[in-house]
Amino acid sequence: MTETYEVIVIGGGAAGLSAALVLGRARRRTLVIDAGEPRNAPSAHMQGYLSRDGMAPAEFLAIGREEIARYGVDLVRDRAVDVTKDSDFTVALESGRSVRARRLVIATGLKDELPDVPGLAERFGRDALHCPYCHGWEVRDQAFGVLTTTPLSVHQALMVSQWSKDVTLFLHEVEESELSADDVRRLGVAGVKVVPGAVAEVLVEEDRLTGVRLADGSTHAREALFVAPRAVPQTDLLQRLGAELTETPFGAYPVVDPTGLTSVAGVWAAGNAMGFAEQVVNAAAGGYRAGATINGELLMSDLDAAL
Repeated sequence: MTETYEVIVIGGGAAGLSAALVLGRARRRTLVIDAGEPRNAPSAHMQGYLSRDGMAPAEFLAIGREEIARYGVDLVRDRAVDVTKDSDFTVALESGRSVRARRLVIATGLKDELPDVPGLAERFGRDALHCPYCHGWEVRDQAFGVLTTTPLSVHQALMVSQWSKDVTLFLHEVEESELSADDVRRLGVAGVKVVPGAVAEVLVEEDRLTGVRLADGSTHAREALFVAPRAVPQTDLLQRLGAELTETPFGAYPVVDPTGLTSVAGVWAAGNAMGFAEQVVNAAAGGYRAGATINGELLMSDLDAAL
């Protein structure tokens, strides 16, 4: 027998749990489906969230799960593999179970694909970093490297120069000729050193990053390495529903209104499933907006149906 809810939230990160918290407190029968793969799992701490600055991501999510349980929200550890729509939505789970709901929140996030550089993945979230707002303070004034993945990495190098005046941009597989005149000028003004050549290896000693080795054999001592992974939005379920997506330099994301409502009636997106730049605090706020909007929309829909 297929169990029916008022709202199903797919994704149990900050956005999904926040939406579920609001819906639970609004006395909506809500289910969270969580595959247990948060984007920030490699990080020891999350930063910039007022009153939660420095908290471990796993602890933050554990508290969130405890909070939604107080309001009767169900949570299942499973993966949503398909979704279909008729009068309501049917979500098929990897376990073989299926569930139905009147409204959906898609909070499936995104995945970070790192360049194929030996040693990089093992350091990611520790001293191989992607976000200066997330990690810059903790590595301030250290010797930074920036591993170029696209010409947009110039922007990352310029940004991290706010946290250290010792920054080297390793061009890796990007040619110097691909940098614009403005890029070169700004890098010079910021004091960022530019080193051409492919990075062959991240160097580690005693469980800490110590530098990089280039393909030509030269080594460069660094204490922290910034890199911009390729963002892969987890929008498969949205695409199955026919949601309109828009291409950005960081992947294709759903077209949404200010509340997160997608082009598919009854389907909201929140967190990194909605946009690349949604930090934890933004994701939580987006989930709150979606949850509150859905409750109001369900209320008015039921009242109108009773007229």
